[in-house]
Amino acid sequence: MTGMLLVLLVALAGDLASAPRAQPCGGARDGPPQVWAVRDAPGPFAGAGGTPSAMALPSWQAAPAITPSQMIAHHPYLPLIVKLSTGCEPIPGVQYRTLDVNGPPTDRPAEQHADLNLALRGYEVTGAYRGVGDCEGGADDAKAPKLYTLFTDQRTPAFTAVYQIYDWNWGRDSRGNLLTDPHATLAGLGVFPGEVLHLPDSGYDVGGDYEALVLYASEERITLKYTLDDDVVVGYTIHVEGVCVEPSLLALYRAWDEAGRGELPALRGGQPFGRAVADEIRVAIRDSGSFLDPRSRRDWWQARPLGFFPARRR
Repeated sequence: MTGMLLVLLVALAGDLASAPRAQPCGGARDGPPQVWAVRDAPGPFAGAGGTPSAMALPSWQAAPAITPSQMIAHHPYLPLIVKLSTGCEPIPGVQYRTLDVNGPPTDRPAEQHADLNLALRGYEVTGAYRGVGDCEGGADDAKAPKLYTLFTDQRTPAFTAVYQIYDWNWGRDSRGNLLTDPHATLAGLGVFPGEVLHLPDSGYDVGGDYEALVLYASEERITLKYTLDDDVVVGYTIHVEGVCVEPSLLALYRAWDEAGRGELPALRGGQPFGRAVADEIRVAIRDSGSFLDPRSRRDWWQARPLGFFPARRR
């Protein structure tokens, strides 16, 4: 009897020694995967339909019976469900009101107006310098909107990209060529998804301590004007892309847009208007219709750290 047991133990040891060994993570396999190594299974081992199954055993090795004292503890696989922020949650405590618009409303629906809805123009990434610097042609206006006040912490954000916006051919009512002067007309700024964004503070007042009107708003962009005119002809205009406009502000804008735009929502400097949707917002700034360089320290980033601009090529 003892001799028979020794023979069986020797045979079992030889079979285990010849079994394939596990490879390091990412290493190549010498042969086909073992029958019990099921990829992407919900548990350590899985059979058809993702249900747990026993690991394959050699034909000569019978599985031992399980007694009540050897009960196996089952650990069901439960997927982790996480509610991701869409960036569109209401901003607590905000209230909005409207102001009368000067003069007639815009000459076409705002959705179809290339001066109000930047999506009609579009833009392309450019290889220009990404950062703050002293640009040529700056207005040196101490009352100009300060783009760093977009953010609660008034930081100078990372410039994730810079873009050139397309011109607009008003005669054909169609997109024109890219605007190449200045070299950048739209700045991508690094943000946190869901981060609250504020009206850039300025030295201007359109009445009642308000600084700007909402000339256009949608689920993903907003156009802000630092006068009471329903156009971009005179004064500063800011376009912000990649923002979820605060739901009550968007509803207020749409109500007055449909009512003929005799009034439009007004914002105070620093008042929240929406949340960042992803990790970048894109900002353009204009003066009397012209797109200006959003990197200019002398205008929009006053008192911010100075970057370097290569000499402009003529």
